[in-house]
Amino acid sequence: MAGEKLEDILTEGLSVVFCGINPGLLAAEQGHHFAGRSNRFWRTLHLAGFTTHEVSPENDRSILHYHCGLTAVVERPTARADQLTAQEFTAAAGDFERKIKRYAPRYVAFLGKVAYAGLSGKKTLEWGAQDTTFGGANVWILPNPSGRNLAFNQDQLVTAYRQLYMASSETR
Repeated sequence: MAGEKLEDILTEGLSVVFCGINPGLLAAEQGHHFAGRSNRFWRTLHLAGFTTHEVSPENDRSILHYHCGLTAVVERPTARADQLTAQEFTAAAGDFERKIKRYAPRYVAFLGKVAYAGLSGKKTLEWGAQDTTFGGANVWILPNPSGRNLAFNQDQLVTAYRQLYMASSETR
């Protein structure tokens, strides 16, 4: 039902945890990550090399088989990420960091600069690998795969995600 929490898909020791800003209303309603038809996450993940086929949102838990997990910084579902407040990021920061420490992934990949900026307080961020850790995990910032993100086409998303795939595969 809309407004409910979307469950994390996590286990200990993953290579990468993909971290969205917050769940979309459709994802929360359906109970599956990146459920919107215009969301390019699953296609991008496959084309970048993370999965052997394009996973459907209904099979989102299968991402664990690929040493990856899914979570969001803010748990409250919204139609658009810009409906979140700075206070929501501040309030979520401590619990989110404890979650990353508990599951201890090698990388935490923030899908969009907004999620990491809200946690780190940094105003200027670059795409890709960051020179810092969060909760003990290496930080990577990827473009948000939402269909609303018109700044990146599918090929650009795949290129950005493939860089993380290559880095995360090096010592797997």
